[in-house]
Amino acid sequence: MSGPTAYAPQGFDVPIDLDLSKNEGRSRAEALVASIEDPQRLVAHYPDTSALRARLAALHGVGMDRVLVTAGGDDALARCFMARVGPGSQVVTTYPTFEMIPRYAEQRRAELVEVPWWTGPLPVPNLVEAIGEQTDAVFIVSPNNPTGGTATEVELLKLAEESPLLVLDGAYVEFADIDPTPALLELPNVVVARTLSKAYGLAGLRVGYLLGPAELVASIGAYGNPYPVSALSSAIATIRLDRPEEELTSFVEEVRAERVQLTGVLAGLGARPLPSEGNFVLAETDEASWVVAAAASLGVGLRRFADRPGLEGAVRITVPGGRDDFDRLVATLGAALAPEAIIFDLDGVIADVSRSQILAIIETARSFGVDIGPDDIETAKGEGETSDDWALTRALCRRGGVETDLTEVTARFETLYQGDGRTPGLKVAETSLVDQERWQRWASRFPLAVVTGRPRIDAEEFLERFGLAESLAALVTRDEAPLKPDPTPVRLALETMGVTRAWMLGDTPDDVTAARAAGVVPIGVIAPGDDSAKARNRLRAAARILDRTTDLEAMLR
Repeated sequence: MSGPTAYAPQGFDVPIDLDLSKNEGRSRAEALVASIEDPQRLVAHYPDTSALRARLAALHGVGMDRVLVTAGGDDALARCFMARVGPGSQVVTTYPTFEMIPRYAEQRRAELVEVPWWTGPLPVPNLVEAIGEQTDAVFIVSPNNPTGGTATEVELLKLAEESPLLVLDGAYVEFADIDPTPALLELPNVVVARTLSKAYGLAGLRVGYLLGPAELVASIGAYGNPYPVSALSSAIATIRLDRPEEELTSFVEEVRAERVQLTGVLAGLGARPLPSEGNFVLAETDEASWVVAAAASLGVGLRRFADRPGLEGAVRITVPGGRDDFDRLVATLGAALAPEAIIFDLDGVIADVSRSQILAIIETARSFGVDIGPDDIETAKGEGETSDDWALTRALCRRGGVETDLTEVTARFETLYQGDGRTPGLKVAETSLVDQERWQRWASRFPLAVVTGRPRIDAEEFLERFGLAESLAALVTRDEAPLKPDPTPVRLALETMGVTRAWMLGDTPDDVTAARAAGVVPIGVIAPGDDSAKARNRLRAAARILDRTTDLEAMLR
C-alpha cells in the first residue's frame, strides 16, 4: 500500500527576494538575537520551555498546565490527530482549508469529510450534519487558510456542542476582528492551536502552542517528540513575547490597512478578491499561472493552488505589512495585469538577424582565423553581457585563441553588415518578424517601444523599411543609454512613453535582466535559428516564453 506523499512547499525557478507566498510575518531578528543571554548554555543543553509556557499562559490568562509548546502550529494539529484520531474513523473539516489537515487525516488513515466553506458564515448546520458516530474530531481554521473567512464565537460554540473534539486552528487570529479563544477555553472538548509564525514574525523558529483543558492538553502532549522546540527558539520567542505590545498591534494594524487597500487594488485590476481577516488575500483571476509567473519574474513570490479543485484560478497574496514592500507588490500586480505599454528588443524579436548579424559575427571571426558557428554564438549569448555584437565577436575570437583590436573587429563587422559600396551588406537579408498590420493593431492598444543595442541610424533604417517606425512611441538605442543588461534603456523607454507598467519581449538573458531590474515583466522569445530547448533554459527567468513574437497576440486578448 502506498504511503502519503511528503509535503513540499511551492518553489520558484527564479530568484525571489520578496516572498509573499507563505504568509510569514515581519521579523525583528537582529534585536531579538542581540538580547540572547548565555547562548553557549542554550546551544549545549536540551531545552527547557517552562519560561515560554509561563509567558504564553500569562498571555491567555490560563495555568501553565493548559499550554503545550509545539514545533509550529502544524505540530499542534499533528499531535491532535495522533492522540485523538484513529484509523477508520472520520474527521470533519471545511473545504478549502489548511492543506496539512487532509494530509494528517491521510497519515492516520481516517476518512476526511469536507463541508464546503468558501465565504460567508461558517456552515454550522452542514458541519453538524456531517458529524457521525465514527467522527473523532472536527477541525476548523479561522481565519481560514486560504480563503480568509472567519467563524464567529457563536458559530464555534454551537459547533462545539455537537463535536466530540473541536480543534480550532487560530494561526491568523491576531489579524481578525474577534478572537474566540477565551470563550472556547471555557469548554471541556475544545483545544486551540496557535503560532508565533505569523503576527509575531518568528516563522523560522517553528514555535507554536496548544491551549485547552489541562487533562486534554496533557493527553495530546504525550504524542510527538519530547523536545519539539530548540532552546534558542524558546528563548527568542520568550523575548519576543516580553517586548512591548505596541510592536504587535502596530504591525497588525498596518497589515489590516494594507489588506483593505490590496483588496481594492485587485478588484480594480479585474481580479475577484474574497473578504479576508487573515494576513493575506485570496483572489480569483482569469489566469492564475500568469499572475504568479509574472510576479516571480520580478522577484515577488505569490501562492497558487493548481492541484486543488476549485482553486485552480486563485492566487493567495500575503499582505507585507510594510510600505515599501506593499508599494512594490502593487506595482508588480499592475505590471502583470494591466500593462500600459509593450517594449521589444529588436534583434531576434522584431528583426530576423539569423542571415545578417549572425553571419557577420561568423565571417568577422573567420577573417581573424577563428572558426565559429551559430551554436557558439547562441551559447555565448546565454551567458549574458552580449548586447554588443562587436564586443561579442571579439570575445569569441579570444575564446578561439586570437586576440583582436575592438576597433578593427568593428570595422570588419560593419563592412560585412553594411556593405562596401560595391557589394550589398548582409543587412539586406533581414526580414521583419512582425507584419505591419499586426504591429499597428498592437500600437492602437498600447504604446510600443524598441530598446536595442544597435546604433540609432541602423535601428531607424530597419523600422522604416518595414513600416514600423510610424507607430513607435519610443526608440532607445546604444546612442542614448548603456547597453542591456543595464536597466537604464528600459527605464528611459518608460519615461519617454510616460508610463510605469509594461511588458518587455526579448531573446537573451540580458533582456530579461534589464526588464526585471526596471520593474518590467520580461517575456522571452525564441529567436529564429535558436535551439528551442537551449533558448527555454537560458530564458527560464522570464514570466513566459513565446515560440515566436506574434504569439504575443494571444496574450493581449
